Amino acid sequence: MPRYLITYHGFPYPDMDSAAVQRRAFRIWAEKSLGHAMVDFGSPLYDAGQMSSTGAPVGPVEIDGYTIVQARSVSEVRELLAGHPFLALGGTIQINECLDV
Repeated sequence: MPRYLITYHGFPYPDMDSAAVQRRAFRIWAEKSLGHAMVDFGSPLYDAGQMSSTGAPVGPVEIDGYTIVQARSVSEVRELLAGHPFLALGGTIQINECLDV
């Protein structure tokens, strides 16, 4: 079954206490809404730097966290993510299919 990397953008956690509160709310929602589709609950992310072959960094991509789910299609992923608490906070969710090549 295809896997999808879900990344969260546009709502960085101001501090670890806020992150912990949001993660608890997300875990409750995820266990109820995603169930067996959730492969990796994920975690918040903090930018720790970049590397490139030229040594010249590109503009950082702000990713506030991630989750990995499995589903039959991207439309099923969208259905699973409907009502996600991150959206209610004003954030954006990006869906990327993990390709088996």
